Amino acid sequence: MFRRSIVLVLILFPFPWFGAAAQQLQSFDKSSLVIDTAKGPQHFDIELALTAAQEEQGLMYRPRLAADAGMLFDFGDTAPRGFWMKNTLIPLDMLFITADGRIADIHERAVPLSEDVIASSVPVRAVLELNGGTVARLGIKLGDVVRQQIFGNASP
Repeated sequence: MFRRSIVLVLILFPFPWFGAAAQQLQSFDKSSLVIDTAKGPQHFDIELALTAAQEEQGLMYRPRLAADAGMLFDFGDTAPRGFWMKNTLIPLDMLFITADGRIADIHERAVPLSEDVIASSVPVRAVLELNGGTVARLGIKLGDVVRQQIFGNASP
């Protein structure tokens, strides 16, 4: 009986810090985008962080992210943006994107669980988070264009 109790507790609360947060996890609308790079168009399936609660959670608590997946934070206006990696378990590349879809700043391989602020060097409208190492692997550079509906430049 004692073993069953332990197993049940581990199933219901696998990580002490995850129990409370799991009850309030946000769900995200899904979409897609393309980044035009020197190596050609790179396609991603993304989740959209559009509300304050979604922005606050982001990719926290996730043990993995598919190679062609990411999260797009659309703030709707242009301003300096800052992020941190609190409760984020995987390294991320962050692309800071202007209102016309151009990549204006890149931060590669953000350190999991760090509370250091990662800020854009210029005002941006959106931020795209991808798996750490994706920028280097695909040759994504400053000035590359992100094509998605929010920028009004989505590919047909």
